[in-house]
Amino acid sequence: MNNDESVEHAVNMEDMDDTEIVFQIILYAGNARSSAMEAIELAKAGKFRESKEELASAKKELVSSHKIQTKIIRKEAAGEKTEMSVMMVHAQDHLMNAITIHDMASEFIDLYEHIDQLVLKS
Repeated sequence: MNNDESVEHAVNMEDMDDTEIVFQIILYAGNARSSAMEAIELAKAGKFRESKEELASAKKELVSSHKIQTKIIRKEAAGEKTEMSVMMVHAQDHLMNAITIHDMASEFIDLYEHIDQLVLKS
């Protein structure tokens, strides 16, 4: 992984309206979910190094999405309200699902790796 890949996406919310913010959360969360699912498939195929790299990519996308969410929370805590639309709820749902899939993918990778080691021993 080179330095560019290890740094999360730069997110400047000041230049975004609420709709753009929502779509950024969905974009990064969707990318994270896709990468986490790909990581599971790679582990299932016995490609553990690649699987862990894909899971790291998913984490980078989650960090970007979560940073936007945190900025929204901080703004609201400071008294600046964000419109709570159905789309915002949908974006939050995407983020929480992506986090869950990422966590489960990590467990699946560990399980596939453990099974692979047991098979090699037998």
